[in-house]
Formats: sequence, structure tokens, C-alpha cells
Amino acid sequence: MNDEERLLDPQVQTEEAQTEKSLRPRMLSEFIGQEKVVQQLRIAIAAARGRKEPLDHTLFYGPPGLGKTSLAGVLANEMGVNLKITSGPAIERAGDLAAILTNLQKDDLLFIDEVHRLNRAVEEVLYPAMEDFALDLIVGKGPGARNLRLKLPRFTAIGATTRVALLTSPLRDRFGSIHRLEFYADEAMREIIERSARILNVAIEPDGAYEIGRRARGTPRIGNRLLRRVRDYAQVVADGVISLEVARTALHTLEVDELGLDENDRRLLHAIITLFDGGPVGLSTLAAATAEEVDAIEDVYEPFLIQLGFVQRTPRGRIATHRAYGHLGIPYSESHAAKDHPPDTDAEQARLL
Repeated sequence: MNDEERLLDPQVQTEEAQTEKSLRPRMLSEFIGQEKVVQQLRIAIAAARGRKEPLDHTLFYGPPGLGKTSLAGVLANEMGVNLKITSGPAIERAGDLAAILTNLQKDDLLFIDEVHRLNRAVEEVLYPAMEDFALDLIVGKGPGARNLRLKLPRFTAIGATTRVALLTSPLRDRFGSIHRLEFYADEAMREIIERSARILNVAIEPDGAYEIGRRARGTPRIGNRLLRRVRDYAQVVADGVISLEVARTALHTLEVDELGLDENDRRLLHAIITLFDGGPVGLSTLAAATAEEVDAIEDVYEPFLIQLGFVQRTPRGRIATHRAYGHLGIPYSESHAAKDHPPDTDAEQARLL
């Protein structure tokens, strides 16, 4: 029986978070999209069951909202074991991680979100835990100090990160199974929206589900959030049924355009184009100009804008492409065209990335 427990997380889950949790798939058969990852996990689960062993340590990486936490819960349910959840920023000291590890039971899954944000002292404790299922402790101080090794039950570490490049090599190498999650296709998003609507008891037509799904930036978390907002609109303004017309009108009210860009995305593009003449502009400068966090721009906004071909990363900074100009209805001149493929010779400016 799966038991999910959040460790070192003082925040109380809001009603919105509880609703989001209820929409998550519980088994691989319920998981929509990410076919390659699901197939590989299905084989890994069958093999581990056959050997009566815990799963190999697994790392999921990709943009936020694609199902990394959901997959951790699915793995726990499929294996019939407990799931312990924590995050890199929550584990501030090596002692915090030691307390978590010593409370694990045999075959438990330990899910570490934002694993790239673990500090080095904590990582040093995690290495032998993942490799040898042992906890190394220093007892005493000074010349009389000695090393004490405690045996840990065999467990599975599940890491999730949006910045896989920031993982240290020793930590990354200790994950035996590494999976990249991609943005979802429009058809997969439609299925996800229809499934979520059934769970929320929302009446929705296929065209309405597709319209919401295709504007959700290929991200289930965003799709489910839009579904709840469109549901509210349909309940108050329409007859409670989300049709194509209702979905379009509601999404227009929410300022989500045809490509799924919202006000923040357009504000970012406008800043590059109007404040910095289309770029190049350094990431920190862009964050200051838009009053956004650097991590928010790099992890939340940029991946989708780059996928659409609206933004380019160059050694000199970010550049808005002609597609971005066209989408925003801003004239695009030949002087801007030269910036789409700038020379990559200024190594000093590479720091801006």
C-alpha cells in the first residue's frame, strides 16, 4: 500500500494543491504521453519485481509541470511501496538527510525534487547511501574522532530536476536510470484534459478539451490549471458545459493566446524587442527589466519560447527572432535579421548565458 509522506516541508497543502494531486495518475496504465519513458519504466518495474529487488535509482529531468512528481508516485504504486517526498532546498544540513535516511523502510522510494539544489555537504552523505546503502557518520571531535558506518535498508532514490546540467557528475552517475521528459503533443494534452474533466465532474466536449490542451504549452500542469479556470467561466457565464466556443472565450478572457502564450510570456518578448532592440540581452539584465527571477525565466518561460522559435540563446545573450516580432505584430527590419545569427566570437560575453 502506497503511503506518501512529505519530509522537511513545513508548508500546508492548499486546496489547489490537493486538487492538483487528485488529478495525478496512480498507475502507468493511467499515464498519458511520454511513451518512451513509460515503456522503459514498465520494463524496469517488471524486472525489479521478478528479482524481488527495489528499483534502480532513477532521475527524471525536463521543464517543470511535465509529470516528474507524478511518475515518482506511479512508481511507488506500481511497486507497492511507500513514497517519501522532500526537496533539495529543504535539506539544509547533512544531519537533515541523515535523519531522513535512517527512517526509511526496506524498498521505500525517496523522491528528491530539485535535486540539483542539494549542497555539497549533503551530497557527500547521499553518495554512500545510494551506492552502498550505508550512512557514514563522524563520532567525536579532534584526534579522538572516528568514522561510524550504519547500514541502511535498500531503497530507491528518485531525483527530479529542471537543470540537469547543474548536477555534479558524481551524483548524476549514481542514478542508474535517467529519463528526459518532453513537452506533450496536442492530442496527448486533449486526452489529459478529458481525463481531468472526468475526475472533476466537468462536462466538456472533445473540441473544448482540444482547445484547452493545445494552448497549455504542452504541459499538463498548465492544462489542468486552465481547465479549472475555464470550468469556473463555464459555470458562471455559460451553461456549465465547456464547448469550443466557451473554451475560446474563456481563454481569451484569461489572456492566453492561440499559441498558449500568456501575459508574462508576451511581456518578456516585449522587453527584449522594445527595451533592448531585439537583443542580445543578458539573462540577469532581462530579469531585472521584467522584475522576474532568473530561474523563472530560464526554467518556466524560455523553454517554450525557444521551442516556438521566438527566442534564441547566443553567447552574447537572448535574441528575439522574426517569429516573435510577427506574433506580436511588431515590424521586423533587416537590421534585426542580422541578429538572428550573430557571430559567436566574444567568449567574454558567454558569461551572460
